[in-house]
Amino acid sequence: MHVDLFDFDLPQTCIAQHPASPKDSARLLVVGEQEIENKTVLDLAAFLMPGDIVVFNDTKVIPARLSGRRIEGDVEAGIELTLHKRESPNTWLAFARPAKKLKVGHAIHFAGRLQAEVLDKHDGGEVLLAFNRSGDELMAALEDIGAMPLPPYIKRAKGGDAHDLADYQTLFATHPGAVAAPTAGLHFTERMMASLEAKGVKTARVTLHVGAGTFLPVKVDDTADHKMHSEWGEISEATAGAINDARASGGRVVAIGTTSMRLLESAAADDGTLPPFMDDTDIFITPGYRFKVVDVLMTNFHLPKSTLFMLISAFAGLERMKTAYQYAIENGYRFYSYGDACLLTRTPAATEDHQT
Repeated sequence: MHVDLFDFDLPQTCIAQHPASPKDSARLLVVGEQEIENKTVLDLAAFLMPGDIVVFNDTKVIPARLSGRRIEGDVEAGIELTLHKRESPNTWLAFARPAKKLKVGHAIHFAGRLQAEVLDKHDGGEVLLAFNRSGDELMAALEDIGAMPLPPYIKRAKGGDAHDLADYQTLFATHPGAVAAPTAGLHFTERMMASLEAKGVKTARVTLHVGAGTFLPVKVDDTADHKMHSEWGEISEATAGAINDARASGGRVVAIGTTSMRLLESAAADDGTLPPFMDDTDIFITPGYRFKVVDVLMTNFHLPKSTLFMLISAFAGLERMKTAYQYAIENGYRFYSYGDACLLTRTPAATEDHQT
């Protein structure tokens, strides 16, 4: 499909720079087949049914943005790095800026005695780094000297805002490894969880370590030519069983965020059953995809021509989503990571589109 089909005009004033306070006061656009409702995320339980299962991504964002010095003989130069995928306990893929003069074998020095060697260079400013610390020691060093990897459309002074350390982390953050937040999960509070429990809604957690590739623009003209960066995910045996049991009892699978959806759809069999999963995924969902397991999606508002807008267009229909987004823009909804959310149900019309 042509990428321009997923374009729309978005005023810069729509881009949220800080989250709603409290977080569960953010607005929720409930997009039905025939009508649109304006609610808040705290109203989510009202649109769910007893027996539904709500699936969260419990990845934890690490301080993956680093400032270092490239050293080559007597020459030193500053370099900015954003880690985006762990390859081993001490090796990471990262986006470097500037990357042009960075060569294999170069040493990069950071504060706090952390160092890295460039093992390989790829296209688009991507490099493979080997650090002199590993595992928990490397994570501790990143906590000391790294900055939260906020997306480029959230404007901050160098070093970031101290509030982002909490604001850009979900209630469920448990397993360190993400370099971008699963942003739909940012809205959830303890009172939201209590409202789900009171409604008889079940919950489950999966882990997808979101990579910085989620921010990369689609630079090709046709979606068939776009390559997704892979991300590591895990669905435990217990979680897979809980989701399968909920579906067998007539409950719906409600994905909180596109990251949860992508992992569930990566793992699901064609008949909708869900086995345990522990692997990389580079699934790219566009209109024409047949969804196997997810019935309902809560997600934030996404960028024009982004892979995430393509995903929700596959789930709920391109024209329907363009209409909903235009309504959101006209009615002051806040977009992107710190913005508001929408609630989408997979509809028969969308399913028919997927089958053609």
